[in-house]
Amino acid sequence: LTPSTMAASAMKPFLFQTTRNILSEIGASRKIGELMKKMGCKRVMIVTDKGIDNAGLLSEGISSLHSCSIDTITFKDVVNDPPETLVATAVDMARSFEIDGVVGFGGGSPMDVAKLVAYLAPPKAQSLKSLYGVGNGTSSYRYPLVQVPTTAGTGSEVTPISILTTGENEKKGVVDPVLLPDWALLDPMLTVSLPRHVTAATGIDAMVHAIEAYTSKPKKNPLSDALAALALRLLAGNIVKVCDTPSDLSARLAMLCGSCYAGMAFANAPVAAVHALAYPIGSHFHVPHGLSNSLMLPHVLRFNAQDETALKQYAELAPMMTPSLAHAAAATASNEQLQPKTSISDQKAVEMMIDWLESLSSTLGIETRLREVGISVDDLPLLATEAMKQTRLLPNNPREVTLADAKKLYHAAY
Repeated sequence: LTPSTMAASAMKPFLFQTTRNILSEIGASRKIGELMKKMGCKRVMIVTDKGIDNAGLLSEGISSLHSCSIDTITFKDVVNDPPETLVATAVDMARSFEIDGVVGFGGGSPMDVAKLVAYLAPPKAQSLKSLYGVGNGTSSYRYPLVQVPTTAGTGSEVTPISILTTGENEKKGVVDPVLLPDWALLDPMLTVSLPRHVTAATGIDAMVHAIEAYTSKPKKNPLSDALAALALRLLAGNIVKVCDTPSDLSARLAMLCGSCYAGMAFANAPVAAVHALAYPIGSHFHVPHGLSNSLMLPHVLRFNAQDETALKQYAELAPMMTPSLAHAAAATASNEQLQPKTSISDQKAVEMMIDWLESLSSTLGIETRLREVGISVDDLPLLATEAMKQTRLLPNNPREVTLADAKKLYHAAY
């Protein structure tokens, strides 16, 4: 992040939009009732999943709402890769209960559904089908919306994006600033009970968001760059710690903040080929989104690094993730004398970064190959064909991805 590169980035016109209010503190979820009351809400729908409900994570939030004389109804049927029919069911329930506010409580899927319920439940709202795509909202009105993430990964609490499964296996996105919530509450207490593999996969997912935002071709900007860089420092510096010591609230909050910053970054500098190739893995084989991204990440990085601009950008990020490079950068910045004085090329720095990311997955104990998640070599052509349908994402990649490229990338990941 040199002054010259930052100055060049700042000269480009850009638009940056994000969640209006963010509260980051232990016990933040206890303030849901107070916040919804201030926004005039009296009947609130909580959108979540059965796992969150069964774990008892909703109790303090619901008590907070009831203590503020707010009636609640809980929609707890959200599943991973939620189908559009599920959104219709949630909207019908919301209208029947005559809600005037929504709380999204969970990982990316509950928060994505909550956004759409807040927008589609009001009277005379447009149809979901007319909303797919970028900027297709016809109204600036939605019900008040508070998002409470229970994983440090998706960043959905600060993005104007909702991803649904349409038909049997295809994913489509709704992207519109009207979906940005009023509040995001980052409460590390809600993430302590996460299983190790979920903490690991969602953490790497957040790192992918930051990396892809930093290299996003058309909309890269100085604010997204700064947030992506800060996110990577927090995420890379704490992901092993939270997996090995789940009760470390300081590390948990650092991960939540890193995920949030990465979400703010990619909401304004969109993700690209890693996500484009990960989506078919999730929709066809029901592999969790974070793990799907993790499986494709090193292979897409090597592919993109053949582009000179992308290589330079990755080299800028490398010290934020790779411990040995971070030490060298810190020593240089403080004018310490390295003995002997060395200079690492961009190519070498990026190779070290990718090697570290691959070793991270192994250290955290998550799958590293497509064949380990039930995908056969005969499935790879289908995945490549489906990936090419991600026309919202692929143009953001620093290097063009063809069908032949996609096939090679899946084979590399197999």
